[in-house]
Amino acid sequence: MSDTAAGPGPTHAYHGPTPAYVYDLATVRAAHDRLRSCLPAPSELYYSVKANPHPEVVATLLGRGCRAEVSSAGELRTALAAGVRPQDVLYTGPGKSDEEVGAALAAHVRLFSLDSAHAVRQLAAQAARHGTTAGYLLRVNPDRAATATGLTMTGLPSPFGADLDSIRHEPSEFTRHPRAVCRGLHLYLATNLADEQALTEQFLIAVETAVRVREILGIRLETLDLGGGFAAPYAREGELPDYPSLAGRLAAALDGAFPGWREGRPGVAFEAGRYLTATCGRLYGRVLDVKHSHGRRVMVLDTGIHHLGGMAGLKRVPPIRPQVVTDPDTAPAVAADEATMVCGPLCTPLDTWAGGAHVAAGEPGDLVHVPNVGAYGLSASLALFLGHPLPLEVVTDGRRHLGTTRLTLHRTAITVPETTTSLKGTDDGDHVHRIAPAAPAFPAR
Repeated sequence: MSDTAAGPGPTHAYHGPTPAYVYDLATVRAAHDRLRSCLPAPSELYYSVKANPHPEVVATLLGRGCRAEVSSAGELRTALAAGVRPQDVLYTGPGKSDEEVGAALAAHVRLFSLDSAHAVRQLAAQAARHGTTAGYLLRVNPDRAATATGLTMTGLPSPFGADLDSIRHEPSEFTRHPRAVCRGLHLYLATNLADEQALTEQFLIAVETAVRVREILGIRLETLDLGGGFAAPYAREGELPDYPSLAGRLAAALDGAFPGWREGRPGVAFEAGRYLTATCGRLYGRVLDVKHSHGRRVMVLDTGIHHLGGMAGLKRVPPIRPQVVTDPDTAPAVAADEATMVCGPLCTPLDTWAGGAHVAAGEPGDLVHVPNVGAYGLSASLALFLGHPLPLEVVTDGRRHLGTTRLTLHRTAITVPETTTSLKGTDDGDHVHRIAPAAPAFPAR
């Protein structure tokens, strides 16, 4: 596949050990270029590392000009190790501990997304402790959200963003701290919107809201982060959606609201995760057992909800209904005419991908795969449950194999300083000490 192709994903097959996630970097580049063609220019694009934190994926998007949106200490370490510059990091998340804010500042991150007046005070205090000044984007929870079928994130009670009413009530709480300077606004209204009209509507609401907040705060906006919401097929065959009129309609709205945006006053930014990585990945597995139970064909695979779809029940990703594709080279060409219950190897009835899927007949040992799981695949799984080894992660670039790795988990003893505060126990003066977590460490810069 060429870098500018817009196909549904890798065209080559994998025949190695399973379970294995296979990521194709050529498809990542193609998805990036496809999305870029739908966005108004000039604009910045942040890659949401949570979608797929594999370092090769992050580095590929960095090479395409993306910045990094992270929301944890672990994601920050991943981004920095992949070569992202600290000044190109946006640190988001509705709640941050003093330790992680301090560690990010120590790693020279200087732009945060903040959701409340408390978060602004916290950043100011930590910046003062580190002898620096930090910038932030005020995330805003508008009064309304676009009507859409995706996951709505604003316009209702939410940990994400400060409500307009709270900003109106005490605007100085967001502007009076010399160590935490408001550089702009962050609006992310919904996610996973395949319908172009719905996606455009939520961006237009974001622009309208940004104008109102700018007037309330009385500041010049350096950055306007409009978020994302770009959709992608999940665990089923399909292609990325096109948004052919989005750039023109949004550019016209920005021209009216922020006439200097084409010269970077403010700079406009977007975020994307699933759109950039979903179609690059497949999860390969093998059939372990096939039987009939109470009149239903049951197929057990060597992969399941511990590798894919664990977060679906939390509504963080679409409901998991994976399409299981049987490899034609290792399985007979038999029509998928019998409803099949597709299960994983875990000792729980919850480890079921489908109750009545139509899967081409397979036998123990046959190779299968689930398409379009490059986003929210392994990183959204139940990896710790039962302690099975994690799947291999295989990286390719077209037909060229770049490497194979496996994440491993281990328990490490941590020395934690005790505070002077203790709680009286219930027996003979026993004490329970409160302890503070150690600050996360980052590569020296």
